Amino acid sequence: MLHVVGKKFWYFLFSALVILPGLISLFLWGLNLGIDFTGGTLVEIRLERQVERVEILESGKTVGVEVSSIQSTGTNSYLLRTKPLEEDHYKSLIEAFKGKFGEVTELRRETVGPTIGSELLRKSLLAIALASVMVVLYIAWAFRSVPAPASSWRFGVAAIVALLHDVLVVVGLFSILGHFAAVEIDSLFVTALLTVIGFSVHDTIVVFDRIRENLNRRTFSSFAQTVDHSIMQTIGRSLNTSLTVVFVLTAMLLFGGTSVRWFIVALLVGVVSGTYSSIFNAAPLLVVWQEWTEKRRKR
Repeated sequence: MLHVVGKKFWYFLFSALVILPGLISLFLWGLNLGIDFTGGTLVEIRLERQVERVEILESGKTVGVEVSSIQSTGTNSYLLRTKPLEEDHYKSLIEAFKGKFGEVTELRRETVGPTIGSELLRKSLLAIALASVMVVLYIAWAFRSVPAPASSWRFGVAAIVALLHDVLVVVGLFSILGHFAAVEIDSLFVTALLTVIGFSVHDTIVVFDRIRENLNRRTFSSFAQTVDHSIMQTIGRSLNTSLTVVFVLTAMLLFGGTSVRWFIVALLVGVVSGTYSSIFNAAPLLVVWQEWTEKRRKR
């Protein structure tokens, strides 16, 4: 009796509905790139009292500094992003804040030039693309002995589709957060994406390996039944592994610092998405591909 495979198109539809808002957001607003990629100065300060964002903006304008974004990071703490600031301009900005808000405590200050930012963006995209290509080649090689009617290249392509699903879910969510909550994309986000890619592939290979074992045993009469039974055999392990990671990440999100908050959110969303796509997208996609191939042969 088919379980997951029998309802595969419903799972594909659900994935499409999850990804669609993020794709629309990417098309309309893109990503809110941080100074790691665009260049600029990032300043985190703590004031004596809570202030409105417009007050911070006006204080910056009085000394000729335009604050492009302001994000609250805690009680009376704010993260400011500006164009690259010289030391004189930075001191003038702090003095303006002291004159209007009282004591100012500097928590963090980082400056990245635009040349370094663009180079980092290029290398980050290259790293993600290279990781995806290596995943296809590795899976195609690892499953080279898979028996008919399966194909090692199909396993590799199905894994990449699941991987792209997870990446689009995370990137789309952060595009929405960037527009509505001013969440910025930094180098930690790229690290999170690469981690999500690795976790997604790990989960997918667990299912694929069981499919290969069951194909060798030839226990079931059809490829769809083999895939569905393999999913049922591995779903418990996949969920238990993922839940362990989710619990740890949730604890870090609740009790960790603000500097890694969005890094943890990206990992958390990616892990959940990776678990779903490995079970409900990657393996059923093999069945769809096989059914389509069989129909072509009959013609």
